[in-house]
Amino acid sequence: MDLKNLNIGSMIKEKVAGNGIEMSRICKFLNCREEEILNMYESSAFDTEMLLRWSKLLEYDFFRLYSQHLILYSPQSSMNYMQKKKIPDSLPVFRKSLYTKEIIEFVLDKIRKGEMTKSKVISDYKIPKSTLYKWLHKYNLMEK
Repeated sequence: MDLKNLNIGSMIKEKVAGNGIEMSRICKFLNCREEEILNMYESSAFDTEMLLRWSKLLEYDFFRLYSQHLILYSPQSSMNYMQKKKIPDSLPVFRKSLYTKEIIEFVLDKIRKGEMTKSKVISDYKIPKSTLYKWLHKYNLMEK
């Protein structure tokens, strides 16, 4: 799975095929015609309400793919660039440093396949060195 270039339509199509859900059930659940469903499979972006419906139908959190993309590819904010004032916000605050199992596997797979070095992972994804080495030790990827 390519977390850098998300094509959500093809991922949904793949999940539908894997679950073996019939087109009639999909059409009824999403209240769409078959042609609309086929167009969605080709689409790279979805309305959030429609993506939520797909997530419920397929019992898979497609929003997590976008969250993982943000963790890996969003630019790190610079403290000197802009001093942000603490303004109360009604939206919940999420910590960026929470790494899911999928992200850990993705990063370790890059190292395992030799696509990236440890120092490249640390610099590109802004993963703390101690965190990366804990993952390597935990999953027995440390050189002996």
